[in-house]
Order: sequence, then C-alpha cells, then structure tokens
Amino acid sequence: MRRSSGLAALAALAFAAPAFAAPQIAPMDATVRLRLTPQTGALLEQLMTQGRALRIDGQDVFGSGDKFLGGKIADGMAFVIVGMDDGDPRLARYEAGFRKLARLTLDDKLTTWGIYYYMQALSKLKDAGRLEPCVDPQTLAALKAKLDWRSFVDKDYRLIDLPNNYYGVAFSIAQLRHKFGWEDDSGMTALLDRTLAHYRTYSQYGFADETDGQGRFDRYSILLIGELAQRYIEAGLTPPQDVRDWLRESARLLLLRLNAEGDGFEYGRSIGTYGETALLEVLSAAATLNLLTPRERDAAYSFSAVAAQRYMDFWIDRATGSVNMWDKGRKTDDYRGKNRILGENLSLARQYIYTDAEWNALGYRDVAPMTDLAAWRAAQPPLTLTWFAKGDYDRALVTVIDGQRLFGLPLINGGEDQHMHSPYFPLPFSPGLISGAPDGAAPQLIARFTLADGAQLEPLSYFRHVGARALPGGGAEAVYDQAQMDRLGQRTPQTDARLAARTVYRFSHGEVTREDVFTPAAPLDIAAIDLEFASYSAAARLSRDGGGWRVDYDDGAAKSFTIQGLQSCALTRADGPAYRTPTGAFHSLLRCRSGGITLTQPLRISWRLTYDDSGRKP
Repeated sequence: MRRSSGLAALAALAFAAPAFAAPQIAPMDATVRLRLTPQTGALLEQLMTQGRALRIDGQDVFGSGDKFLGGKIADGMAFVIVGMDDGDPRLARYEAGFRKLARLTLDDKLTTWGIYYYMQALSKLKDAGRLEPCVDPQTLAALKAKLDWRSFVDKDYRLIDLPNNYYGVAFSIAQLRHKFGWEDDSGMTALLDRTLAHYRTYSQYGFADETDGQGRFDRYSILLIGELAQRYIEAGLTPPQDVRDWLRESARLLLLRLNAEGDGFEYGRSIGTYGETALLEVLSAAATLNLLTPRERDAAYSFSAVAAQRYMDFWIDRATGSVNMWDKGRKTDDYRGKNRILGENLSLARQYIYTDAEWNALGYRDVAPMTDLAAWRAAQPPLTLTWFAKGDYDRALVTVIDGQRLFGLPLINGGEDQHMHSPYFPLPFSPGLISGAPDGAAPQLIARFTLADGAQLEPLSYFRHVGARALPGGGAEAVYDQAQMDRLGQRTPQTDARLAARTVYRFSHGEVTREDVFTPAAPLDIAAIDLEFASYSAAARLSRDGGGWRVDYDDGAAKSFTIQGLQSCALTRADGPAYRTPTGAFHSLLRCRSGGITLTQPLRISWRLTYDDSGRKP
C-alpha cells in the first residue's frame, strides 16, 4: 500500500506508545489526533486502494453482510476530508476516493444506523463546502431515495421489528433530511414525539427500557439519552427540560463509574470498548449542555483522556492495525461479530473523534487529565441504589465501591433474547473479577436447577422487595425475593412458581458473599443443581472446606472462593469460546453440582469471594 510520507509517519506513531499506564495519560486530543486518526486513515487508505478486495485480519470486508458499512465508510471518509486544510495535497485524492466508494457501495444493503452515518457524512461535507467534489449529482439523487428513515418505520410511525432505541436513529435521519431540504419537518417532529413518549411511558426514573415495559435496562438504557442529546447538539436545537433531566440522571450513574484504568460499563451486551465509549458520549453531552459541575466536568474529561489512550494501547492490535474485540481470548456478542471489523473500527473512531471535538470546544484541547481518578473513585458513595422501574417487578442497579473496585449488581433482565445470557444475570459484575460471557448461558455464580421433567430453572428475572442498606461498621447489603423462577429455553422469560428464592448479597472490605434460600412450593424432584465460577484468576487449588469447597488463587484479582450447599466440585482450566469475555479469557473454572434429590425443605446455597480491592485487572 502506498501512502504519503506524512501519513506513514503518523501511522507508525499510532503504534509506538508504551503499554497502558494511568500516570502517563496524554491529553485526549493528542491521542485522537496523533494516534487514532492515523490508525483510521491507514484503514481508509487500504480501502481506497483495494476496494471490494479489502481484507482486514483475514476478514473479507465486503462479504460481511454488514448492513451499516456503507454509511460508516462515508462517515469515516468525511471526518478525514473535513479535517484537511484546503492546501492539503491529499485532499483531491480523498475527494476522489469518496466519489469512488460512494458509487462502489451504492447498491449495497444499508439500514438504520448505516443510513444515519451516511446522512451525517453528507451533512459534514455540505457544511464544509466539500459536498460537490465528493458526490456527483447522479449518486446524490440515488442517495436521496436510499437514505430514508421510512425503510424501517411504518406509515403510523411505528418501528418495524426493532427495539425502541431506533426511534432516536429515525429522528436523527429525518432531522438531517430536513436540513438538506429533502423533506419538511413533519417526520422529525413525529419521530421525536415517539422517542420522548417512550421515555415518558416506560422510564419512571429517566432510564430507557429496551422493551415495552418488560424491564431490560442495560448499557443502552443509560446511553440512549446521551445519543438523543447529541442529536440535539448536532442540530443546534435546545433539548426540552425532561431530556436534560434524564441526561443528568444517566450522567450521575456514570460519574460513579469513572476510574483510573479506563474500565467502562460493566454488564449487558455490547460492552468492552463500547462500554467505555458509552461514558464518553453521555458525559460529553452533559458537559456541553452545562449539566455537570466544574469538578465533574474535569473528572469526565480526565476519564475520556484515559479511555482514548486505553483504546489505542489495549483495543487496537498492533499486528493488524485494527480494533480487536474477537481474538486473543476476547469475545463480543454475535451482533458485533468479526465480520463487521471495518465498520467497528470506523464507528468507534467516530465516537472518539466527535466527543474529543466537544471537549476541545469546552476548552480542553491539549489539556492533560486534571483529576486524580483513583481519588475520585475513593470519594464516591460506597453504596448507591439506582431505581429503573417499579411495578409488577422491581428493576434496579446496586452500585458498591470498595477502594478502587466497583461492583454493579443489575436486577433487570426482562424482555426477549438476553434473559438466559450471563451478562444479564443478577451478579455483582466487577472488571477483572466477575464477568459474564457474551451470549453465554453457563450458570455463572447462580444455581441452575434441572428438574426431573427436564425443565431448567434459574432465579434470573422476577425481582421483588429489592432493598439495599449500609451495614453497621462498614460494607453493604442487597436483598430481593423471587416468587418465581425463570424457566429457560424460550426467547422471553417464562414464569415457574414451583420454586421460590430469597437472595442476600453482603459486601465488606475485600469480600462479597451471596446466600440463596430456595423454597419448593411442593415436593420437587430435581435431577441436578449446577453452579460455576469462571474466573480470570489462575494458579488455583481446590480443597474441602468443612461441608463445602474452597479454591485459592495465587495469580489474579480473585484470592479465594468458597461454596456451601452443593455435593461436589471440580476445578479445571476454562477453555473454549464459552469462557471468553470482552476483555479476555477466563483462566480457571470451578464446576459444582448436586443431583438426584427430592426437595421438600428450603435449600441454602451460598458462596464467598475474597479479592484484591485495587481495581486493577489481572
């Protein structure tokens, strides 16, 4: 591949930084300008040269079936083009490259986010006075017909087989089409009304239910209002007060999660590097709309600088020049499969580039991190109970902070698709210590009952009487009841009242315990009870501990794990795709089981985990 000597030098610099270390964090703009932008530019250079023959890390880019790719390519090219000076010798080549790629991808399938990205690209080029050199009239006419929100919204302004967060995508497309003069403002107004109506109907506490009231509150529930606020900012519109209030609630939850390591949101799907950019998008919007105090703003910027450097040092693979969310022990959910490798590079780069521009506009250009994020975390409340919804069932998030370690205990898990996947389990997720496996269904730290009739039950979805309190002398306790189990095997949770559970979590310095008391409604024949602990820690040793079992670890954040209430345990190495996580593979696997019993009395199962509270990953 040929590239200018300046671009080659910048691309080399993109991979020349030392390993990630918090005391050496550069200003966010320096990382974005000198490292991330050249990394993205190198991929676009390959794309302009190779076209449909492009392969990245073994992946056929255009054989991926990525329904957003054409828009992400356009947006990535536009970011580079509008960032060039008029006299830049590369400008004509990139404008010609945009024209070529626009024609090349014109007939490719493009949906939802891809349409939005493409409209953003055209808008940026138009605002910079560079639309005509980049898009010929025939292509622009074809794009006008293709880039339409009506491809996924029906005539009654209802989404077509999509979750509710796509109302915000449709609104953004309609707003940009209106800006172009391609339609009046009736579509954007109606779609914005739909978006806000969903919030007002299903967001009792300012967080977006991913479903129509079934109770799934994950990363996107926190992020969505940030994305909506960003669309107001892009359009130069003033958001209504309720949008500002909802954004402040999301910011408050994420400010608890700022840390010196660059860790992002801890549970649910599409976390990992997207869990980190979620904080950036929400907090930069809140800062731009003047919803943060000066101290909060400095801390949010400081984390953004940390996250940008972590992206380049950890998430970008030097050998391939690409983001890595799929290999070397890492895994993401199928939605973000490796077949989308180019699109993931471009969309992640976009999130860093545009949030960096917002921080620059707020006066943070070339400013080193201003807040000691370790001290920031240590100063946060040790216990926070964040309510998402109350009704037939409680939906909430318990946040516990011990030193530099944060636990997020989500009590959510309603709706389709995700309820039986471990990233949505009611576990105290903590980076480098407790994690789920994307799309994984192993009984991670929660007992699974296989009944004699073959039904499998877990206490996953039907939370009631949720409470959390500080304990005398330090620490915290979270409690909840479930009168019904989730019967596994269907797309949505299925109630099964043959077994009930009361769960108590207790947190103290360097230790977390869980105790479940399972009570049968009538004598219940059970074929097996299974529970696993897949851990990042290694050098593990298994021994008996009274009537239970104990594992000691010599390497990693987990120090020991003990379990009571199950008959047998075995310790093995955690091998295979089922034991990979967004940030890396688990190392050790404890499998415990009881079997062949008839449950007539309450059954108590408990475990205790001791850990390093420094918050650093193994």
